[in-house]
Amino acid sequence: MATHDKGSGSPSAFSDDSFYSGSGGGVHHFDDGTTGVGEGTSPYDFTTKAFDTTAYTPLDRSTVDNAGAGDDPFDDRRKKFGWTAGPDLGLLGLRAVLGGIFVLHGLQKVFGLFGGPGITGFAQSLEKMGYREPVVLAWVTGVTELAGGGLLVLGLFTPLAAAGLLAVMANVIALKYKGGFFGPNGVELELALAGMAFAALFAGPGRAALDYNRSWFRHPLVAGFIALLLAAGGAALTFFVFR
Repeated sequence: MATHDKGSGSPSAFSDDSFYSGSGGGVHHFDDGTTGVGEGTSPYDFTTKAFDTTAYTPLDRSTVDNAGAGDDPFDDRRKKFGWTAGPDLGLLGLRAVLGGIFVLHGLQKVFGLFGGPGITGFAQSLEKMGYREPVVLAWVTGVTELAGGGLLVLGLFTPLAAAGLLAVMANVIALKYKGGFFGPNGVELELALAGMAFAALFAGPGRAALDYNRSWFRHPLVAGFIALLLAAGGAALTFFVFR
């Protein structure tokens, strides 16, 4: 079955729409093998240049080209995805809690505040745990916790700050894992803090941060992997070389 277009004066969705412009388009059912007028039965009259409409079937306007936009079955009118403040607020809370905890621990180690041991007392504890150069490690650990926690709260250099805190927690877990999971000698708190640091490492600081729109903010996965390698290297150096 096919349609003919002899005499059509304007292009449209169907080859013979010019003869039935008021119908909105249609299909003619006839056989291409038929002959012209005078040679047999034919749906096309070459004299009047018109088709026999006996077998004409009108089609719905939704199938015609250039139909209204509302008739397009592929027109997706759903609301486009947009940014929400939820993830940013969640990351801000994560950074504030994690960074705040480490700032307090850093103040204990470096300045002896809040009942902390200070550098001298912390260095003695490191020496008892088998670490060499305990005073140097006490300063490094205390400053890492204090500076890393502060930077995390501000959302500044977030991958490096999170990597430093993760390295500290990795060493603590390596020392305490034999005590089991639950407190007071277990590692549940250290694992929770390490998990939060790992999340901040790859999730980034969120838009409520000083890192907003920096290169590591725009590429958190790449920055996270680089910072993770630094954290692993620092933790391994501290545990295997200084102990």
